[in-house]
Amino acid sequence: MMLAELQHLLEALPEDAQRADYRAAVVDTNVLDKPTLKARKLTFEHLCDLYALDPNVCLFRVLRRLWHGDAPSQPVLALSMALARDALLRISAPLVLDARPGVHLSRDQMAERFAAWGEDRFSAASVEAVAQRVNGTWTQAGYLQGHVHKVRAAPVVTPVNVAFALFLGYLDGRLARRLFTSDWVRLLDLPEERLIELTQAAAQRGLLVFRRTGTVIEVRFPDYLTEQEQEWLSEQA
Repeated sequence: MMLAELQHLLEALPEDAQRADYRAAVVDTNVLDKPTLKARKLTFEHLCDLYALDPNVCLFRVLRRLWHGDAPSQPVLALSMALARDALLRISAPLVLDARPGVHLSRDQMAERFAAWGEDRFSAASVEAVAQRVNGTWTQAGYLQGHVHKVRAAPVVTPVNVAFALFLGYLDGRLARRLFTSDWVRLLDLPEERLIELTQAAAQRGLLVFRRTGTVIEVRFPDYLTEQEQEWLSEQA
């Protein structure tokens, strides 16, 4: 998921930077210190595929808004965004999330999952390369540990991560308590009461609005969407 590159790039540019600014920083200025012009262009393209790098895309705009809330949130925040935009990465999620902490997850297991999904459309070498990169992504995010032998681990999850996961669920059309049962929240790998605690902490930090009365829950995301985006979301509901 190119976490180091994303961290460096977002540190180097202001929050109101436009896509052209990101391209200039990566390709022209070489802020990511890539060895060739081709490598710079490929890096920018891959970062755009995963994160958009465009404030006109609401997911990136919200990610950028939350990014500097605290550094520990960044690996899972980046993973959540990458999962929203990368279908291949989503295919790997059940294999990782269904594993208990300490369970070994081999590259072969990941390769088998992609081979089954591809139904012989990809070469063995391509499947192996994808499995290696995907395992690396889950490792960067804290869900796997180990260099060669990967084992399931517990990632660091913060109020920022919960706010973003709930927002992704909201974009899927979920409201109230159903927000806490989306795949985006499942990614955080936490029991409901811990999720509620972190949601309350997010509300105290002004990241969202949260109210809980008995079993009734309300979560709102003020200023996350433009008026036009909110209209589009309402039309799809």
